[in-house]
Amino acid sequence: MLIAQLSDLHVQPPGVLAYGVVDTNPFVERAFKAVVALDPKPDVVLLTGDLTDLGTDAEYDALGGLIRRHLGLPVYLIPGNHDRREGIKARLGHLPGVAADPRFVQYVIEDLPVRLVMLDSIVPEQGHGELCAERLAFLERALAAAPQQPALVALHHPPFLTGIAHMDEVSLRNPDAFEAVIRRHPQVERILCGHAHRPIVVRFGGSLAQVAPSVAHQVTLDLRPDGPATFNFEPPAFLLHHWRPEGKLVTHQVYVGEFAGPHPFDMDEG
Repeated sequence: MLIAQLSDLHVQPPGVLAYGVVDTNPFVERAFKAVVALDPKPDVVLLTGDLTDLGTDAEYDALGGLIRRHLGLPVYLIPGNHDRREGIKARLGHLPGVAADPRFVQYVIEDLPVRLVMLDSIVPEQGHGELCAERLAFLERALAAAPQQPALVALHHPPFLTGIAHMDEVSLRNPDAFEAVIRRHPQVERILCGHAHRPIVVRFGGSLAQVAPSVAHQVTLDLRPDGPATFNFEPPAFLLHHWRPEGKLVTHQVYVGEFAGPHPFDMDEG
């Protein structure tokens, strides 16, 4: 089974630039095309938050159009801090799970070899994330319902500090409570996040927590404690999670773009 995880799309109304610089929609379109061009093609696509830049209806309509035109695959999404739950439910409520919870955008996908627990971590109008008692209880129930089946838990905000100061200021605010739930459920194979716009991996709660890069702009790798908040145009990428028959999850990073090759390793050097 192949799961493509794309994050931090920051879709805008057509022609509008994020931060006055990033034309995100063509980046998203290229990423979607790269997903469906894979052979074998992924079984599902996860969008792990910051689907749009401002959470407007026009942006969700633009994203919906991109999904319809380019992704002939099941799409499961969660909100990020740039999103608005109300807009997602109103404009993308036809997508699986979006309307399952009356308050949050969170749900469980049961009919795959790996269960997908899609968790809402946003705090309206805030950059940081937090899991209230209701959402932690949802997670506990979801994992307790199938303790023998491997699971992936997806949420937008990383539940750990990355060392990038300005991103750590807006990470998940109560990671200890979240980690306690994960630790009680060893069937969790991976915690999948976005938000930090960089590929990052850390051990967490007896599992692995992994951040996907953005399909548009990347956060600058700056580990100085007083490093400024900046972004750059390192190559856009997404993660491809491969659940293998022997019961292991193997993750590949897939760059989006046109690159020379492939060249055979047995080329005649003479």
